[in-house]
Amino acid sequence: MVAVLPSSGAARTEATTTTREEGVINHQNGDHEYSSPTQELDAGALFVLKSKGSWVHCGYHLTTSIVAPPLLSLPFAFASLGWAAGVISLVVGAAVTFYSYNLISLVLEHHAKLGRRHLRFRDMADDILGRKWGRFYVGPIQFMVCYGAVVACTLLGGQCIKAMYLLSNPDGKIKLYEFVIMFGCLMLILAQMPSFHSLRHINLVSLALCLAYSVCATAGSIYIGNSSKGPTKDYSLSDDTQTRVFSLFNSLAIIATTYGNGIIPEIQATLAPPVTGKMFKGLCVCYSVVTVTFFSVAISGYWAFGNQADGLVLSNFLDNGEALVPKWFILMTNIFTILQLSAVAVVYLQPTNEVLERTFADARSGEFSARNVVPRLISRTVSVVIATTIAAMLPFFGDINGLIGAFGFMPLDFVLPVVFYNLTFKPPKKSAIFWINVTIAVVFGTLGVIAAVAAVRQISLDAKNYRLFANV
Repeated sequence: MVAVLPSSGAARTEATTTTREEGVINHQNGDHEYSSPTQELDAGALFVLKSKGSWVHCGYHLTTSIVAPPLLSLPFAFASLGWAAGVISLVVGAAVTFYSYNLISLVLEHHAKLGRRHLRFRDMADDILGRKWGRFYVGPIQFMVCYGAVVACTLLGGQCIKAMYLLSNPDGKIKLYEFVIMFGCLMLILAQMPSFHSLRHINLVSLALCLAYSVCATAGSIYIGNSSKGPTKDYSLSDDTQTRVFSLFNSLAIIATTYGNGIIPEIQATLAPPVTGKMFKGLCVCYSVVTVTFFSVAISGYWAFGNQADGLVLSNFLDNGEALVPKWFILMTNIFTILQLSAVAVVYLQPTNEVLERTFADARSGEFSARNVVPRLISRTVSVVIATTIAAMLPFFGDINGLIGAFGFMPLDFVLPVVFYNLTFKPPKKSAIFWINVTIAVVFGTLGVIAAVAAVRQISLDAKNYRLFANV
């Protein structure tokens, strides 16, 4: 269900007021009055997706959802691509995702002006593609991608805590799943933040943290690359054709999913109306950070370690247990990473929270009434416990998440935005924008299928190492 916010009306005062009467929301603002043949907001939209933020807050949310610790795997992606293909892929990924996210924002703005402000991805699919697409395809895929990101962040957080532990106690006996549980305890607290908008200050800190660990990763790589401790630089690619092809597509999928978001409508839903132009400003904030972090980490990491770059470049700072940079530097970098992972996880928990709130809360009761607080506390706690349990049980979840990313991030971030734009604005078939959008949909749809095959292959190769609660 969507909030109905028509754009007709005369100029009003600068203040924005929101009133609720029997579930009906009317917004008045300096440019338009959003009232309508009324449509009731459910509890998920009313409590989790509050429309109160500015474009600056939007920039914080976008940065946290995109500029996350998986960017530390970019040198590993370069190892299968080489210099030219790696840099080109990084540039194309940035350009296409910025373009796609801006298109989806324009579609959202268009429907808001028509009186149908979409607050969720599935709302867009319901309205543009039909209800079955929203209910049986877009909704489930988005939930799977976002909840998978929560599990992946929890696992990576546990691995970072374990790395810190082993650095100070190499013979320590504490298992990986115990560190995952420690990170899960932090998530239990953050998960209780009532709405997406309430994360704006956390996400400002997150923006600073992603800059901090990216600077550390870049500085550490340059230091090791210039020292005699570093590995011999080898930028050659695999001689085995099959391995090289699959590694190529796997690396392209890594780069594409590193730019992935999957929650653009939910982030735009946090904006106070009128929303026109605000998402573009937020994207400019986000991609300024993307440019600084992605390119510096990818290029410096690959330059320093070549085809020996690990899945996370921080792992290259240790050689057979020996630190190649000062231990305090590794500890500091891991602390920055762990703290930002918690912010990223709680952002990707919001679609789940919205579903839980819509299912268990009562929109006619107060947000902080006992009727709503108790179910919220219980349901969100159970959600985090399940995610933590999966992360602890499946320390190889990264392989599975690659498959989820291929099926999820590719359509949500590359294919659907251009399809939504073409169906909404109906550009002439002879126009450049029509064919640019069709090309993006076909190329990245095909890449998603190939990446899914590569992910399945990787899962089969690693299957012999799979063991529940393994201490990897």
